[in-house]
Amino acid sequence: MTWLRLAFANLRAAPLTSFINVLLFALGTASIVLLLLIGDQFARSVSRDARGIDLVLGAKGSPVQLILSSVYHADVPTGNIPKAEADRWAADPRVARAVPLSLGDSYRGFRIVGSTSDYIALYRGHLATGREWKAPMEAIVGAAVAREARLAEGARFAGAHGLVAGGHAHKAHPYQVVGVLAPTGTVLDRLILTSLDSVWALHADHHDDEDQDHDADEAHDHAEPASGKREITAMLLSYASPLAAATLPRQINAGSNLQAAAPAFEFTRLLQLVGIGLDGLRAFAAVLILTAGFSVFTALYGALKARRLDLAMLRCLGATRSELLVSLLLEGLMLALLGALLGFALGHGAMELLGHWLASTRGVAATGWIWVADEGGLLLGLLAVGLLAAALPAWQAYRADVARTLAQG
Repeated sequence: MTWLRLAFANLRAAPLTSFINVLLFALGTASIVLLLLIGDQFARSVSRDARGIDLVLGAKGSPVQLILSSVYHADVPTGNIPKAEADRWAADPRVARAVPLSLGDSYRGFRIVGSTSDYIALYRGHLATGREWKAPMEAIVGAAVAREARLAEGARFAGAHGLVAGGHAHKAHPYQVVGVLAPTGTVLDRLILTSLDSVWALHADHHDDEDQDHDADEAHDHAEPASGKREITAMLLSYASPLAAATLPRQINAGSNLQAAAPAFEFTRLLQLVGIGLDGLRAFAAVLILTAGFSVFTALYGALKARRLDLAMLRCLGATRSELLVSLLLEGLMLALLGALLGFALGHGAMELLGHWLASTRGVAATGWIWVADEGGLLLGLLAVGLLAAALPAWQAYRADVARTLAQG
């Protein structure tokens, strides 16, 4: 315990140098901790949103765009597909469950999704208040939508054409909120759900209104939508058996006008793309930590020269070589430990603030009150950096000749 007090007293003797070293350690640690938390929760969120979805049917185009638009609702759709053709594949014995989606409108940036009650069951959602829709133009809102858009049971709102704010509002055909979903921590929290009939009826009326606005004297080539040719944006499929993954996607892509994309495969590609950016940021944070290690080494090496007479006197008073070695190693370890603790606090605090901002602006659940497994390895690595930085000064103190040091003054 005496040598621990001595190490702490030596750090207090140069408070500014000690503070800078701790701060460098803390900044590097906080950066890596924040990246670990973001990466872990991003992967968990993406995995939750794709839970139970083995394949997505949609229009030909980019498979990543199809997954982003239909599973994560973070992109524009690749187009519409005939519901009859999607139903044909949904009836295949290799498919256990099929959930249709129809997109196109939004309200204050929150997407309106036409679907069935199976979509709510897919994410194990349940109503906090109200009931499910029973008639066209009735809607259920997710927890984040209810909170941010201030939509409660009984409220009415008009959707806007398009998936971003600012589109043409369907004021003549408002929705009525009949239920509010409990929070699920999935994409369901950020959606407004209604029946497929609501979306079809609304857009049929929208096209009719546009036709009436045209000059009757001009010739127009607008096809009248037939009731038997309904379209949807995508169909979410779940396999009846693992063997379906080997045959069904290839058969759909080769023998139809539809595109089949697997969320698991595209999710892996997406993580690889995001991982490149995160790796670069981690490398920058690692440079900060290495810089802190060199700074600790410089500080301890300089302190060793300044305190060589003091250390020699301690040897004369009975201190052993090993005790001096431990004392200097403790200084490096304490600097690393203080920097690590401060860095972990800053990293988790920043993640918690970011989580509050994401929840209030994007409806995305994120928190700083979790511990990622990689953080344990990070802590051990930081302590190792502190020990290595103090190793050379401590070794020189161990090998110092007491008589020669005292004689040189």
